[in-house]
Amino acid sequence: MSSNAKAAPTEPIHLGAEGDLEEAVSTYDVVLIDFYADWCGPCQMMEPAIESVAAETDAAIIKVDVDQFQGLASQYGVQGIPALFLFADGETVEQLVGMKSEEELSSVIERYTS
Repeated sequence: MSSNAKAAPTEPIHLGAEGDLEEAVSTYDVVLIDFYADWCGPCQMMEPAIESVAAETDAAIIKVDVDQFQGLASQYGVQGIPALFLFADGETVEQLVGMKSEEELSSVIERYTS
């Protein structure tokens, strides 16, 4: 972890404002952005894995509701959800689409936090 980065929270952060996303990416070394919707079945099924990954890894998890933040979803080219973007040191390093297991998410994150 770089000296100016904050420790990652142990719970997912629900995005409150569009500008908060860029702030989070610059605040934490590793950030997993989860584009989701409340009506999305696979998103709901993945929620326990997302919560566990937030608690057990050094990545900050940011939840972005695509219905509330359509502009961000469009900016990131989200065409299907769940869509996950992993940032390390401010840069996009991984993109995942579709339902992923806790093990898959942890494995991808650990490549950038170890």
